[in-house]
Parts: sequence; structure tokens; C-alpha cells
Amino acid sequence: MPGPRLILDRSVRAFDGLDAVPFLLEGVRVASERADLEAYKAEVVERVRTAYTLETLKDVPELRAYRDFFWRVGIDPTKTRPAAEALIRRILGGKSPPKINTLVDAYNLASIETRIALAAFDLATLRGDLVMRMARAGEEFLGIGMEKSVVLTGHEVVNVDDAGPIAIYPYRDSARTAITPSTRATVFLVCGVPGIPRETLLDAQAMTRDLVLRFCGLRSGASATAATSPLR
Repeated sequence: MPGPRLILDRSVRAFDGLDAVPFLLEGVRVASERADLEAYKAEVVERVRTAYTLETLKDVPELRAYRDFFWRVGIDPTKTRPAAEALIRRILGGKSPPKINTLVDAYNLASIETRIALAAFDLATLRGDLVMRMARAGEEFLGIGMEKSVVLTGHEVVNVDDAGPIAIYPYRDSARTAITPSTRATVFLVCGVPGIPRETLLDAQAMTRDLVLRFCGLRSGASATAATSPLR
């Protein structure tokens, strides 16, 4: 199957340097947990506690870039943390990384290790191409873990398919496209913001692909397809 296509709408071109890398992994097997994944989590936790402190975390270049972008789109990053920062802070606060399922847990670890935000969508739930654009005032979005939809103001950057918003970029994915035990193919989005070079996003893509291949027991004949050209 061809790799996923992400179209950059004219409405977000004001964000000079906004970039993202989509890629597809097919044939995945999603389980509730794996012992070897839990062991790898423990290694990541030890690395995080050695490498960072809560006091200096906000000054890490990638996390600073996400914070700056959040301010630009009207999100207070001291209240709603960028995804990688939130995961790292959780570990520094004495907690383990969240346990959702093997695929989500694997890409969360990739986000922690690379400090890059990642999104994942079940290919079977997507309708048409992915588009990154500004939200339209009045659009509704139901995120993973949310009890009811929120009404978008028009200031948010969103990812949408033909059926509507699938993510508020770059920090919350939709319940409609969530990864579940029945997921067999996943579209990932390595989420960049101005100030983060494409090479960094490609490194994060490689780590994400490697960890998912390692811990999600890809089926015979499974494949990974990347779309690494500039957004259209």
C-alpha cells in the first residue's frame, strides 16, 4: 500500500518551518502488554532520571520549540504540556510511563527518547487524505479519554480527514482513530513545529518505526512505508 499523504493547507503557511513526517506501518499486532516492553520501559525511565531535572526541562531545545508553538496557537504550555514534555515530567515525578497497549506504549517511549511529539491513527478508521489546517470555528472534536466533544475556536491547528478533525496538533488525537487491539495498520505522524529541523523528525521516525517493529510483533509480510518528502 502507498505511504500516507499529508497535505499542508494554505491556512497554516503563516507558521514558517511547520513540518511533519507521515509514515505507515502495516500488519501490526497490538497486545495489552509484553514483558520485554516493560523491561525496556524501565531502561528508559532510568535514562530520563539521569538526563533531566524538572527545573531545566523547559529549556531543552525541542521542548522549548513546542512551548513556543503552543503559545502561538493560544495554548498555555504550563497547563497543557507538550506531549514529550508531559511524559518526561511524569517520569521525573516518580511515575512510570502510562500503560495503554503495546503500540501506544512503544511510540510513547520513542517520544520520550527523541523529545518529539508523535500521533498515531488506525488506518481502517481514516477517510481520504490527511490535511493539516487551521480549525474552523464551531467544529467539534472528541479526543481520546474525553467524555464529550469540545467546540474548536478556529485558533487551533488540526489534522483532518474527509470525516473531520482527527487531532489537535500536536498534542491530542481523536477517539475515532485511536489505536486498539484490533488495529492492523497504523498511520503515524512525526509532529514538527518551527525550530525543529527535518533531520530531527526523520531520526524520530526511525526510532518510532524500530520500536514498534520490535514490540508489536509484526505479522508475516508486514511492511513499513514512509513518506518523507516535504508536505504538499
